[in-house]
Amino acid sequence: ACEYLKISENVAICISFVDENEIKRLNYQHRNINKITDVLSFPMLDKKPEESLENFKDSFFNEINLGDIAICIKKAKEQAKEYKHSYKREISFLALHGFLHLLGYDHINEEDEILMKNTAENILNFAGIRRKK
Repeated sequence: ACEYLKISENVAICISFVDENEIKRLNYQHRNINKITDVLSFPMLDKKPEESLENFKDSFFNEINLGDIAICIKKAKEQAKEYKHSYKREISFLALHGFLHLLGYDHINEEDEILMKNTAENILNFAGIRRKK
């Protein structure tokens, strides 16, 4: 993803793989939505997709902490079956989806959703993680 997006800065993210109870708790705690979801992102930066990460460099640290991602393992397995692709592709998609949120991408309106979806598909294809035909 960093190579495709031409991110040359050192970035750090934390990915946690959690069960259904934990993702539901996090979803309620942070979004006031009391249900299980597949992935949650917790950005550290107030960044827009078109903004360079250069603007967020800290002179003391040699990396930029983008934030945290939580992925529900059971939900990922269910969705892999539902979408008829591999568990690897589903986990990759969810991690990438979270990563893009950390970079400021969103899907609140249709235009942003199309940009985020196309960017994710292009990165997965670039990485050789394609949908089965």
